[in-house]
Amino acid sequence: MSSSASLTLRKKPNQQGLCPLAIRITKNRKSTFVYIGHYVDARQWDDRRKVVRKSHHNAAHLNNLLASKLADTRKVLLALQADKKDITAKQIKKEITFSESGKSFFEVADQHILELKAGRKYSRISVEKAYLSHLKHFVGSKELAFQDIDETFLKSYVSYLMNKRGVSRRSAMNQLVLIRTLFNRAIMKEMVDRKFYPFGMGKMKITFPESQKVGLTIEEIKSIENLVGLSEQQNHARNVWLFSFYLAGVRISDLLKLRWDAIYDGRLHYRMGKNSKLVSLQLPDKIIPILEHYALLKEESDVFIFPELKKVNGNDSKVVYDTIKVCNRRLNRSLKEVAEKAEIQKKLTMHIARHSFGHIAGDKIPVQMLQQLYRHSSVVTTMMYQSNFISKEKDKALNKIINF
Repeated sequence: MSSSASLTLRKKPNQQGLCPLAIRITKNRKSTFVYIGHYVDARQWDDRRKVVRKSHHNAAHLNNLLASKLADTRKVLLALQADKKDITAKQIKKEITFSESGKSFFEVADQHILELKAGRKYSRISVEKAYLSHLKHFVGSKELAFQDIDETFLKSYVSYLMNKRGVSRRSAMNQLVLIRTLFNRAIMKEMVDRKFYPFGMGKMKITFPESQKVGLTIEEIKSIENLVGLSEQQNHARNVWLFSFYLAGVRISDLLKLRWDAIYDGRLHYRMGKNSKLVSLQLPDKIIPILEHYALLKEESDVFIFPELKKVNGNDSKVVYDTIKVCNRRLNRSLKEVAEKAEIQKKLTMHIARHSFGHIAGDKIPVQMLQQLYRHSSVVTTMMYQSNFISKEKDKALNKIINF
């Protein structure tokens, strides 16, 4: 008796209440099921037409995938029939595999996260785990074969992120970068053939929108410096922000870890967490009163200049990272209050200290010197960063043309 294959939705929901899509293989009136690795709500399955309804956000991709898998299954059945092999439905199932090349995408992703943990890359872990969570929600399953990630899949995913999840295009592109990174890793380890690579010429292109960096003006910074009547927490947030600004935008992750013994010979010496570069900066006169303020509050056992990590085990990098993340949010809340008192309409955060330095520097300082102040590894990075703030010559050119 001939064998047959058809699409179906198994009525065995998972913990999320979603049912698995499968291919039913029937031989001699006995059936077995090969699971596709995707799940949908039972109401989103059209059992008469054997397709996922359009109400599902990823219907087009899933239906294309189902049609492809069903065609592959029927090819196997035809080949077995041509060989006149009299085998059972379960034996046919063993001849069919939907993940021919080893590990699934999410298995490779899990290994990637473990390696980030080993390297103590906690900031990347936080961001990339969120990206992977979005992808799992989109797929509706923890199973995803690399071969299923094609250009159609990626375009649908970008549309889902921007229209359903409300993320920016830049964030959506960053998520594609992670997918590309993991795909390249799988190719390098021969888990998937390069012919399935969905990025590059004639395929999916990752294009970032131009970023807009907003910095404070000199007048706005002066208004912050001259504020009076601040609460203790507001004054502390202002001090930390100004300290960062006076030193060309020291990142908060480095700033709160600064120790008293890093200051000597009138300079601040520290190693950047982002790229491990050693930095030595002369202390500007404006920063001295801030240091004197915290020196008066300093207890004998204190090693950090600022109090946020005072009671934290500095050798536990994960605890330090988590504490800084919480403290950054607290500082930003206080900075919002500072901005209101200074009547500044722009969003005032710790990160904008770096943008403000760039805004004021403009094109006054040679780019090579700015590269050293920003601690950038490449002058190209500095030029791209600074392009957000250099507008004086462009404005002059515009006015020269239209003022007639």
